Parts: sequence; structure tokens; C-alpha cells
Amino acid sequence: MGYKAVVFDLDDTLLNRDNAIDNMFLIILEKCYVDVKNSERNQMLQKFKEYDRRDYGKSNKTRVFVSFFNEFPPKYRLPSNDIQDFWNYNFPNCFSINQSTINMVNIIKQRAKVAIITNGTTQRQRAKINNTKLNSYFETVIISEEVGFSKPDKQIFELALNSLNMHPEEVLFVGDDLEKDIRGCQSANIKGIWYNPLMEKNRTTIKPFAEIHSIDSLLSYFTSESD
Repeated sequence: MGYKAVVFDLDDTLLNRDNAIDNMFLIILEKCYVDVKNSERNQMLQKFKEYDRRDYGKSNKTRVFVSFFNEFPPKYRLPSNDIQDFWNYNFPNCFSINQSTINMVNIIKQRAKVAIITNGTTQRQRAKINNTKLNSYFETVIISEEVGFSKPDKQIFELALNSLNMHPEEVLFVGDDLEKDIRGCQSANIKGIWYNPLMEKNRTTIKPFAEIHSIDSLLSYFTSESD
């Protein structure tokens, strides 16, 4: 059937959060450490990512830094009450958008509406979207803090349907998280496409409508019958 809209997750779907963490780590090295040996850098980066994963989804990142600084004592240690502001200011600037993703969104926009649903704080998510210029491509952006519902709550997906003026069967949702994205959109009767670029095994009982390993694969759902 001809779908009339695609709703995207933001982090790890449209934007590569793992690359952003790499960039954030470089900022921390420059700000807090001096003369770190290359052999130590990789170990430090892996531990920073480990602490970040542990607290992923939590708005306050103080514990990530405190744990990291305790394990790798810095020359300059950010005061605990400054850590959150440091994260909020720097992290959104660590994101970049892949040009092929933009190209794909532009092609889909010729045939369907495009929107974003993301969990997170308004300040950080808006900054990511504005800094990567995604705000100029998506007419509807729904951020959990702004609306009071978070994925997988079906109400946040229903807000998107209302905003787009669409029925569930006319919409596809694309996201990397099986629980929050796919189970969430399915609860609102929206077909969920699991974005799985690392080709991880699905160890849940959740059955996505489809699975893709590259964003470009979405184009097959928008082949016009008149083409």
C-alpha cells in the first residue's frame, strides 16, 4: 500500500550517537587531561562508553563523569555541579548528519510526510536537531519532555498521528530500539520498522513489521505505482 508518512526515532536512527560519544570523549580529553598516551586512550574511551550506556536514557549525566573521573583521575576535574551544564552545552554539538540520510529523507518527502519522535530533554534534543539542520527537513518534531509522554507510551505515537492528520495504517515508524520504538508504535497500531545496522539478533518476542540495515532501504516502501 502507499504509505503517507514516516516517523523516525532520532538517536541511533537519524543521528549516530556512538560517533557523537567519540567526539564528546575528545572534548573531555582536551578539557580535563594532558599527555594521555595513545595506548591509554582506547581503554578510556571504552570505559566512558560503558558508563554512558549504563546511564543512557537518564537526563542527568553527572554519574557518568564522576565514575569516569574516579577511574581515570584528570588533571582538571569538572566540579560535580558543572557537569550537567558541560554536557548540555557540548554534547549536541558532537552530532553530525550523514548526507545519504538527508538525501533519503528528501526523496521520501516528495511522496510522504516525515516526522520525528524522540525521548529526552527539550534543550538537548532541540539543540541536536537545530545543529544538524534537521529542523529544516521535518515539519513535525515531538520531544517527550515537551509533551509529557515518552516512548514506548502509545500516547506519544498518537500525538504524532494527530499532528500529521493520519490514520495508523498510513504511517511507518522507524527506530533502533525494539522495546521503545517498535513495541511502542505497535501499541498505537503503527507498523514498526526496526533499524538494525549492526545486524544484532532479536532476542525479544517483539516482531517488527520489517527490519532494515540501512536507511536507504526505506525507499522500497515508497515506490510510486506511477513510476
